[in-house]
Amino acid sequence: VVLGELEPLFVLCHGMLQLAQLLVSGYLKSSISTIERRYGFSSQKSGILASFNEVGNIVLIVFVSFFGSRVHRPRFIGGGALLVSLAALIMAMSHFISGPYKYTDHISESKDDDSGLCQLESSFQSPLSNHSCTQQESHSQQGVFPLLLLGQLLLGIGGVPIQPFGISYIDDYASKRNSPLYLGILLAVTSIGPAFGFMMGSFMLRFYVDIDKMSKGLERRDPRWVGAWWLGFLVAASFLFLTSLPYLFFPRQMPKEETGSDATEPREEEEKKPLPDPVLELTLTQFLKSFPRIALRTLRNPIYLLVVLAQVHLAAMVAGLATFMAKFIERQFTQTASFSNMMIGGVSIPLAVLGIVLGGALMRRLSISTRGSALMCTAAILMCMLTALPLLLLGCSTQSVTGNGSLGCSAGCSCPTETFNPVCGSDGVEFISPCHAGCMTKVQDNNTIKVLNYTNCVCINGSHALPGTCGSNCEHLLLPFMVLSALTCFIASFSQTPSYMMILRTVRTEDKSFAVGVQYMLFRMLAFLPAPVLYGIAIDTTCILWGKKCGRNTSCHYYNMDLFRQRFLGLQVLFVCGAFICFLLSLLILRHRAGQQGQQVEQRYTVVNGVKSPDNNTASKELQRMPA
Repeated sequence: VVLGELEPLFVLCHGMLQLAQLLVSGYLKSSISTIERRYGFSSQKSGILASFNEVGNIVLIVFVSFFGSRVHRPRFIGGGALLVSLAALIMAMSHFISGPYKYTDHISESKDDDSGLCQLESSFQSPLSNHSCTQQESHSQQGVFPLLLLGQLLLGIGGVPIQPFGISYIDDYASKRNSPLYLGILLAVTSIGPAFGFMMGSFMLRFYVDIDKMSKGLERRDPRWVGAWWLGFLVAASFLFLTSLPYLFFPRQMPKEETGSDATEPREEEEKKPLPDPVLELTLTQFLKSFPRIALRTLRNPIYLLVVLAQVHLAAMVAGLATFMAKFIERQFTQTASFSNMMIGGVSIPLAVLGIVLGGALMRRLSISTRGSALMCTAAILMCMLTALPLLLLGCSTQSVTGNGSLGCSAGCSCPTETFNPVCGSDGVEFISPCHAGCMTKVQDNNTIKVLNYTNCVCINGSHALPGTCGSNCEHLLLPFMVLSALTCFIASFSQTPSYMMILRTVRTEDKSFAVGVQYMLFRMLAFLPAPVLYGIAIDTTCILWGKKCGRNTSCHYYNMDLFRQRFLGLQVLFVCGAFICFLLSLLILRHRAGQQGQQVEQRYTVVNGVKSPDNNTASKELQRMPA
């Protein structure tokens, strides 16, 4: 490969690297409900885990603008990619230090084993003792969450230089004609990367977590099922390692790419020299001192502030939905984690990407001005509100569940308090275990250890119960829910391109790089970091039965599904309304400014014989410069 051909090669390598990086973040969100079930995390704890990568990112993102042109950017990108690869390995390591997955009422190899059934004898074997619980906690469970947080922290730190350094490196050395194409390819990869993560999660979660062992009769629809969440991190770590190696061989500087159109540029365009980057003339101390001042000056721009706040509302909505939407589909519509991730990665995210592309194409086709961009954003978010509100009504209440307390019919069964092996009675009532249903016997398959049903159940009038949950009986509403949800994503994404253009057109030219940096910093501080935790707290408040292990709460077994739906999707509607208010205010300010400019031009008209005629030297030129 000759030097003149390095730019396309760099774009190819960087596209693959960004795909691998976003594969990790998308895969984590697709596996968050599985990790929550495996280690007994609350939704709040899962939200902290999902957003912890932003901690390392926020701390270091400020320095990207300063070190951008002072360092060997390809090597920094490669080093960051290796760190992200290490982070993915650390997260997968949590599986190997925690031992085999043991769920309550684990089915024994023996067909004659009656554990989990109603046994009236007082010699019923109790679950793990306090001593074994303490030992198990100290050796496996306690170290998992800090290890996952460490992986997320390194993931955020390693991801800091990848996109900013890569985009600036391409923009510096690509030709004017090819630069938009290269950047468009990278932005497209950035959009579809999380979709690949969710699709990989859909595939990996089909396998049992202990892939070398049988699930012993446990099916994917069982609420105790845990898929092989760790396997995707190993695949992503290998992909990241391979895509990081080429960056060690790219030069610090490349020859400027030239095309035929560049050679035929007018001479006056060739003689124009790019303005020096003011950041390069500052020391690190001067940069750190000037950053707050320039940031405050940028934030005083009302249009910039309102548009960024609108984007923050939308980013918070996306961060929360991406983390917990799969869990919501699992619980509300009784679907597997694999299917839920496939719906997000295969339907919602591609439609959002299509909306972004069509929004940009519409702006280019119609040559939309700044005020037109504000109108387009306001209209898109208003339509988004209209499609989001009906989602609050698409759902069902929690199925009838019994066993959360002492039942007279099974009081003599000596049921363990920490057991969770849901069964569905023939009367449609769900019990948290066969023991709580008062079932005395079970029928198993002759060739396998799979339980077919439980019989002689005292609490079901001596009838039988089937293993597994009764479900929410809400599967028929899944299709309209996904249609409206995907339509909401599609419409909301129309606002992304015009909102970015509003930011670039309303700040000073010398402040554009700072404005974009402040924008992304606010995204992380106000949206990506707190939003998953906020959604997690809202979800936890709807729990009606927490799991128990060693006397401590674990993940939630049952939610009040009406409250779950209202609070989870209510936050979505709240964030959309906030974005609509911000975009509407920016539109009103732009219209007010246009009216003031029109009045100023009107005042410069000269009145000749009682008839107004424009002064060709001033008013007509100003009229031509006024925004449409």
